[in-house]
Amino acid sequence: MDMAEEEEKKVDPAPEADEKAEAEKPVETGATDEEAGRETSEEEPKAAEKPAEPDWKDLYARLRADFDNFKKRTARDREDTYRFAEADILRDILPTVDNLALALGSAKNPEDEFVKGVQLVYDTLLKALKDHGAEPFDSVGNELDPEKMEAIATLPSDKVGEGKVSNEVKRGWLLREKLLRAAQVVVSSGKTNG
Repeated sequence: MDMAEEEEKKVDPAPEADEKAEAEKPVETGATDEEAGRETSEEEPKAAEKPAEPDWKDLYARLRADFDNFKKRTARDREDTYRFAEADILRDILPTVDNLALALGSAKNPEDEFVKGVQLVYDTLLKALKDHGAEPFDSVGNELDPEKMEAIATLPSDKVGEGKVSNEVKRGWLLREKLLRAAQVVVSSGKTNG
């Protein structure tokens, strides 16, 4: 070995010694060996504990209540679907009822056999609608109700006060207290000047 290598060895040993000293030093955690031992002994029983068994009676009661709610909701949805389907069909029939009423209103001889036949069909159709919960409502002489009536015009009237319905163009209908079709009405603008 030459001298330069010996000198390098003399300079380098210090860092290696420092690393060994650091590795051998105990790591300070702020706790004594006794405290560290207690912590591990306390944690061991916790890890060994079994998870609590579920309350089966409570789970059963909740599941049963959820199922009962599901059955009720399904029955209600089925009934609503039936009612909405019924409303669509009844709404489609109403123009026929309107046309029969116009035909009967314009008949010259109510005692004619043909007019009696039309009246019979009209009455039968009204009864069928009523059996399904559909009923017409009167609007003439009443205040304008925007929830149930659609004003298509305002005209002066000597018979009906201002803001009240003076004439009904199309009759309004309710299905089980809910609006099936709004009435189309003419609203009075008050008495005529003259």
